[in-house]
Amino acid sequence: MKIQEEILSLLDDTLSLNGRGLSFDADTALLGSLPELDSMAVIAVIHAIEERFGIAVPDDEIDGSSFATVGTVVEFVSRLSAR
Repeated sequence: MKIQEEILSLLDDTLSLNGRGLSFDADTALLGSLPELDSMAVIAVIHAIEERFGIAVPDDEIDGSSFATVGTVVEFVSRLSAR
């Protein structure tokens, strides 16, 4: 499964979007636009990313811009996975 599809599934599950997240695309705005993605939910999403992709997300890598859109989350995970 492609990373974006995994991210959409992860967001849908973690944020309890009931399938709504599966229709998002790379340009879908998240942080600040999706009410379900508040500061506490970002922590849950980061934890889910770590578990699903088997990566560690260093604290200094966490930045609001990484969660701006689906595409920026995909880039974030891709970059960390390549390490």
